[in-house]
Amino acid sequence: MDGATDDVNHAIAGELQLMDPRVRASRELAGQLLDPEFVEVGGSGRRWTYEAMLAELPDHPGSSLDAPRFEPAGISGVLLAPGLVHLTFETMLGERRTRHSSIWRKGEGAVGWRMYYHQATRVPPGVE
Repeated sequence: MDGATDDVNHAIAGELQLMDPRVRASRELAGQLLDPEFVEVGGSGRRWTYEAMLAELPDHPGSSLDAPRFEPAGISGVLLAPGLVHLTFETMLGERRTRHSSIWRKGEGAVGWRMYYHQATRVPPGVE
């Protein structure tokens, strides 16, 4: 594998970890995967910051072992620049289909890859 492929694979691994209910339910674990400058524009249009997301993530859909879990599909990525990866994919959560775009950046030293930006868009039924 080359460096670009390794970087994309690290970002994908982080993305998949953030879909794990045990990670979503833990402020500590989720905080290790979100960049301190993290911003998300959710499917509802709400803008989330690092602190707001960590405070509310345990109550979001997909954060319980007893509820529907995220089922990702078509996840792919591209290295935009050294230490910066863009991922795109879709998820199903129960009957809700969503398209996602996220930017991951590599932190200094042992920090590793963290999600810097995320955009989610709900896909209405019947839309390809």
